[in-house]
Amino acid sequence: MSHGLTPRRPGSPAIGDLIRRPGPTFSFEFMPPRNREGEQLLWQTIRELEPLRPDFVSITYGAGGSTRDTTVSVTERVATETTLLPMAHLTAVNHSIAELRNVIGRLAGAGIRNVLAVRGDPPGDPTGEWVQHPDGVLYAEELVRLLRESGDFSVGVAAFPYKHPRSDDIESDTRNFVRKCRAGADFAITQMFFDADEYLRLRDRVAAAGCDTPIVPGVMPVLRMGTIARAVQLSGAPFPPALLERFERIAGDDAAVRALGIDLCGEMCRRLLDEGVPGIHFITMNRSTATREVWQRLAASVSA
Repeated sequence: MSHGLTPRRPGSPAIGDLIRRPGPTFSFEFMPPRNREGEQLLWQTIRELEPLRPDFVSITYGAGGSTRDTTVSVTERVATETTLLPMAHLTAVNHSIAELRNVIGRLAGAGIRNVLAVRGDPPGDPTGEWVQHPDGVLYAEELVRLLRESGDFSVGVAAFPYKHPRSDDIESDTRNFVRKCRAGADFAITQMFFDADEYLRLRDRVAAAGCDTPIVPGVMPVLRMGTIARAVQLSGAPFPPALLERFERIAGDDAAVRALGIDLCGEMCRRLLDEGVPGIHFITMNRSTATREVWQRLAASVSA
């Protein structure tokens, strides 16, 4: 978990290469701030997590491209002002190909070569109808190809342990994922999940389809009861019933809910590492305390 402490510069490592090396990577996901207060919180969190020396960090892209410029500017600042290796998310929603090329050019100009290509959710309602921009792309695999054609990018894509909310079934979801990989993706990061078996089933079905693209699990601890409903909305996957029952038994005790969430996340991460996952990607929601707690438990168990 330990790497150099000099700021990254153009020519930084390709995340796809880092993920394929022996031993797991550890990484964090941040969201672009919506206001000045959010900006202060984000940079406080980044500074608090930076000493943990993650292999990379990612910066998400708001629904409908609503934070496009902020995503790019935050990624640029991480690249130039911190020791962290940044990856920018890029979504196709509400963007023409010309606009996408412009964003890609800005990233390249800042020396950012790592991008997570996702189709993205419709603005306003993540479960609403997905409408293609008249001059845009329809699928994430087209976005992968666009990045590959535009320069020396290491490209990641999203994976869905349960299945993508818009996939008809597991089989079509697997075919769609394999197409994204064959379009040029180097690696994948999953949507959040709360049961290790969901990840393992995903890994097995992708391998059975003849695809060896490494898939990094994305994890987030439940810190309050509201997190559960939010996670279901974001992921489109049901929350595991057995775990939901455990949380509901202590729903009136905020401290107990948080403690159980940290415990379960730590246990799941340990099992995933025992299963040989290529890394763990922590979804931080721009807060550092819970991430540090899970990280420290994992670090203690790895060094024990």
